[in-house]
Amino acid sequence: MNGYYSRKLHSLLGVIPLGLFFIEHALTNFGAFEGGLARFNAGVKLLNDLPLLYVLEWVLIYIPLIYHGVFGLYIAYQAKPNNGRFQYSRNWRYTFQRITGVITFVYVIWHVYETRVQIALGHVTHEELAGTMHNIMIQPGLFTLYLIGVISASFHFANGLWSFLVSWGITVGPRAQRVSSYICMTMFVLVALMFVLSMVAFRRAEFQEATALLDTVKLVLS
Repeated sequence: MNGYYSRKLHSLLGVIPLGLFFIEHALTNFGAFEGGLARFNAGVKLLNDLPLLYVLEWVLIYIPLIYHGVFGLYIAYQAKPNNGRFQYSRNWRYTFQRITGVITFVYVIWHVYETRVQIALGHVTHEELAGTMHNIMIQPGLFTLYLIGVISASFHFANGLWSFLVSWGITVGPRAQRVSSYICMTMFVLVALMFVLSMVAFRRAEFQEATALLDTVKLVLS
């Protein structure tokens, strides 16, 4: 596959399916803020009740993520920012897109390890996932790292969507690109805010109580 088609595939996978999954993930986590533990667990259960779950995860998430992330690192390595000569907003967004791409890829690997990998290894269950997130969010250092991760991921997605619309010929003229820029940056703020509020929600007492209850159950069963 030559460079042109490799970049096109990279761009397409960043929006479909990864972008759609990113929005779904934001909505599921935001359930913790809107409805607490019950809403979050209901969202997690809905996803895990899907048929052929592991096939869907690999085909629609993990394989596209690996390609998009690894090829994205290659693109970031080849990047030639010119912010020193030109101070236009597009040049800064070009630079931030590469930086946030690297941060997001590292963050996603860490987040998947803390959640899906731990579930696969049998260390936690889907029902205990809220407790896992609570234990992470109450630690200031980890909370800060998650904050950097979700903001970076939100910008990378929103700005990547703007680039996708331009590169695929959907927004052609300057006016269309300007309008789509406003829309995408607004989406960045909204999605980032949803994730941050979700993180704050995971620090609530009810999630702490759920964690304590599950620890008690484990102790009794052992």
